[in-house]
Amino acid sequence: MKKKYIWAIALSGVLMGSCTKLEPEFYREVTPETFFQSEKDVLAALNRPFTHASWYMGEDRWRLQEYTADNFAITTKGRHWYNGGENERYHYHRWTPDDGWIWGSWRGTLMGVALALDTKQDLEKLDYSKFALTQEDKDAHLNQLNTLAAYFYLRGLDYFGGMPIFTSLDQESLPRNTDQELFSHIEGILKEALTKLKKKQAGETEEGVLKQAAAASMLAQLYFNAEAYIGKPMYTEAQQLAQAIINGEYGTYTLDATWNGPHGFANDRSPEIIWSIPSQFNRLQYSWFYADFYHYNTREYFNTDMGANNGAHLTPSRKPDSTLYKADFQLGSPFETFDNTDLRKKPYKYLGNGGYEGMFLNGPHVSPAGAVIKGGEEYKDQPLVFRDQVARFSEVGPGKKYSSIAQLESKMSTGEENTGVRPVKVPIPPLSENTLRWGADNPVIRLAEIYYMLAECKWRAGDRAGAADLINSVRKRNFPGGVDPNPVTAANLDQDRFLDEWSIEFLGEGRRRTDLIRWKVFTSGRWWDHQPSGSAHLNRFPVPTEAISGNNNLTQNPGY
Repeated sequence: MKKKYIWAIALSGVLMGSCTKLEPEFYREVTPETFFQSEKDVLAALNRPFTHASWYMGEDRWRLQEYTADNFAITTKGRHWYNGGENERYHYHRWTPDDGWIWGSWRGTLMGVALALDTKQDLEKLDYSKFALTQEDKDAHLNQLNTLAAYFYLRGLDYFGGMPIFTSLDQESLPRNTDQELFSHIEGILKEALTKLKKKQAGETEEGVLKQAAAASMLAQLYFNAEAYIGKPMYTEAQQLAQAIINGEYGTYTLDATWNGPHGFANDRSPEIIWSIPSQFNRLQYSWFYADFYHYNTREYFNTDMGANNGAHLTPSRKPDSTLYKADFQLGSPFETFDNTDLRKKPYKYLGNGGYEGMFLNGPHVSPAGAVIKGGEEYKDQPLVFRDQVARFSEVGPGKKYSSIAQLESKMSTGEENTGVRPVKVPIPPLSENTLRWGADNPVIRLAEIYYMLAECKWRAGDRAGAADLINSVRKRNFPGGVDPNPVTAANLDQDRFLDEWSIEFLGEGRRRTDLIRWKVFTSGRWWDHQPSGSAHLNRFPVPTEAISGNNNLTQNPGY
């Protein structure tokens, strides 16, 4: 029976407003058996679903994780960024089933599953010996695709709870499976993958291939958050897997010696990376965040030709009068949660030949070469000074709206063009070294996460000293000479410190909402300009209106 092969795939049922069927639009009709002529063709097909994963790991998915939590915000800046109140709805937890980021994430999840399933069905039919490939190669390829589908479903479970479980492209109008059914489906895929994926060997570079440790890490993540997903704590199971990964049972990995090793231009050689998505200038480039984070004129600081739209920034650590929010509530304040001697807290500076230091743009915006960057809105033609504060400081003074700083409000609607600290976790080279642009791969899973996961499991089991040792083994690389001025101890490692440590190490890596939910503070915690709703149903997003309108068998999540 012939199977139409999708080369340029467009999932019309997913993209065009319904989720009734994973139905591809065919651009050419050939059978897989005749299309594949070489190992290169096999690998090209295998890699296609991973290009979707590259897109999926940013944009709407990142926004749902970070702008709904305590570390990031898109404030209204004068005439810019109100966006019909969209940014405020997410910050205040007032989203609806009609919001675009939610629809994009539901659609993108099932699209990823469809791409993985389609490629798997094609590769299953091939005789790998014709391409000088082995049965072991075939098992690894098929289980990479299974594991990738499990990854998409794992994220879908996190965002929405139960989703329809597709096992082929021919199924139509499926109802949602239960949370437990989807959990078990993911678990089964990953357990099988552990026996058939290949292991990473010492010294092997990370090129985006899913190996045993990646599947083990996803399974650990599933168990780690099981209480939120299915109401059943499974920290013991997560601990066993995390320990096995650290022990090297699923491949050879070690912590990187430097904080920026997992994030820099050569991070494909970092021994810490368990799974990353390759990036290269104009080829699957990891760059979606650039326009959101940086000021219109920050291109002068980076000495690059790329423009930005000055939207996102860290939530403020300080009130308009410069006192700390940490005195009032523990969550948020991401910049001031870093110790002052932390190497990452330095201003970002490119040092040449791929080297750089620091991770933030804060304070006077003066380029490494000494050029003073000026504003274009509230501070037009004036030196830009980024503030770890949110307020209309430009409207204070004689004859202006406010007579003193004490009158200023700090909320989502009172930003300015210089509002907020800007992270630079992915290095930006100048034009003179433009061949490096977007050369840093996107680290999806790294060993530091496994250390922190194991630490939290130990902490929950009562081993606070063991948990502290694990966190300190990561923290020490962030300080000159490895001297940590504020190490974690059994005595100071409480819930607040743990949440701070997750925030510091994984700032901006698209996971904060999940961490807050696991610690049961996403709907009960307070942070800058955010009061707790107390509505636990907000731990899940609604099923989008567009999905339900295309499939009457889909049911809405409670509370929406």
